[in-house]
Amino acid sequence: MSERPKVRDVGGRLGILLPGFGAVATTFVAGVEAARRGLARPLGSLTQLNTIRLGKRTADRVPRIADFLPLVPLEDLAFGAWDPIPDDGYQSALKAGVLDAPHLKSLRGFLEGIRPMPAVFDRAYVRRLDGTNVKRATTKMELANGLREDIRRFSRENGCERLVMIWCGSTEIFLRPGPAHESLDAFEAAMESNDPAIAPSMIYAYAAIMEGVPYANGAPNLSADVPALEEASVARGVPLAGKDFKTGQTLMKTILAPGFKARMLGIDGWFSTNILGNRDGEVLDDPDSFKTKEESKLGVLEHVLQPEMYPELYGRLYHKVRINYYPPRGDNKEGWDNIDIVGWMGYPMQIKVDFLCRDSILAAPIVLDLALFLDLAARAGLSGIQEWLSFYFKSPQTAEGLYPEHDLFIQHRKLKNTLRWLGGEEPLTHLGMDYYRDG
Repeated sequence: MSERPKVRDVGGRLGILLPGFGAVATTFVAGVEAARRGLARPLGSLTQLNTIRLGKRTADRVPRIADFLPLVPLEDLAFGAWDPIPDDGYQSALKAGVLDAPHLKSLRGFLEGIRPMPAVFDRAYVRRLDGTNVKRATTKMELANGLREDIRRFSRENGCERLVMIWCGSTEIFLRPGPAHESLDAFEAAMESNDPAIAPSMIYAYAAIMEGVPYANGAPNLSADVPALEEASVARGVPLAGKDFKTGQTLMKTILAPGFKARMLGIDGWFSTNILGNRDGEVLDDPDSFKTKEESKLGVLEHVLQPEMYPELYGRLYHKVRINYYPPRGDNKEGWDNIDIVGWMGYPMQIKVDFLCRDSILAAPIVLDLALFLDLAARAGLSGIQEWLSFYFKSPQTAEGLYPEHDLFIQHRKLKNTLRWLGGEEPLTHLGMDYYRDG
């Protein structure tokens, strides 16, 4: 194991910058403020509620994560955002329809105080959205420089000691890595020439890295998942995490599929469909944006089940994913799954899952945890891809040539062991033989 890093003290305010100020981002900032006022509990957040076992079970050392490691307290968080739609936080939250009227009424003044900065936005990458609150520039490099100035100004005006950036924007059209993404020089030249290979989310990621700001990508966009930005993040000591917040249907897959595999139950088919009516659903109604999301969602089962190792169990698996835009549902997404499993002597069985979830309610605590953990990683001197944060993502970003781990329970163990390592404790193997040895 590599040498343990020394984690610097918290010290001062942490600014959380949010590209995209729609349902997820406004629900996140409203929830943090509600928790600060004692109006609501931050349910779903490991940093606020989860404990961590240290040493043997008999030692009875089980502190809260927030008491074990120096995480920024909620009172020291400040929020900034960009969005092509100029609505303040209250107006945006009202339109999103996630939070009930009593919560919005009590938080109105706070939410109205957060106004999104003009965004880097191009309808060529998100065709179902439009807006007037958009940066204008001759080149993509100029747009990146505009974002960098926004970052510096926000930090000055809000007295921030450090910053993190969490992409909460929409899913962009499907892009594959190409020559423009191979090196930082090629990437910067592509921005200067307005190469279409450089999408808006990449410009945000570039600006964050160049300003030394940890960056997480909550959508399935390529964003920072390209060699140029990964290498730049290591060179500049910036932590990265992504991609695509793991919230509803894929969360259930990464819970259920490891269980089936653990019991060596076969799976012939897994049909998944979603209906949702929020801004995300409208964007995903475009086939090219859906393609980006589909790639993220389809890879989960293949990596969990490992059909190449268990062809008789999963080699014939038919996996279908559909997303349907249905405006009446709003942010209350419904994910329906039909799973055809096979048991002893080849007898078929079926499982039906109907998850009536609230997408932004599930995503908001992920944003909080990622912000606090990425800041922790930066203070520990970690840089580049933070694979220990895969727990939060549908399509975890990994080093080249390394397959992503999708099993939620392995991801959780990896996260907790990394926290133990950062806190100067030994990782747990869960072997447990010491409890049963004589003497």
